[in-house]
Amino acid sequence: MALPSSTASSWMQNLDLPSRVLGEGGFGGTDYELYEEDDEFVLTIDMPGFDREEIDLTWEEGVLNVAAEHTDEERGRKKTYHRRFRFPREVDEDEIGARYENGVLEVTLPAVVGAKPTGTPIPIEG
Repeated sequence: MALPSSTASSWMQNLDLPSRVLGEGGFGGTDYELYEEDDEFVLTIDMPGFDREEIDLTWEEGVLNVAAEHTDEERGRKKTYHRRFRFPREVDEDEIGARYENGVLEVTLPAVVGAKPTGTPIPIEG
């Protein structure tokens, strides 16, 4: 990518570099949705281009770790994904379920019945 050779003001006009480099979402874009419904957390992650066998899910001390790696031999490219999600309530780790279909990973994490939210409240001044 060549840098513009004109003045700084015209160079600043179309500053969409992060979206070009990082994809449509740029720094603020997300590839996941997380919500709580009927005492369980539901996490959906857009992960197109991965095979189910290339995705690793692990649960450790209240943190869900999602990692994936795909190598395209023909193009000589490697694609990786890694995110960690911490949950505000205790999760029944024996009941966590996951399915991957059409490039979307869906993980259901049932909250322990009667579990209180974790964390220390922080006052907001203003």
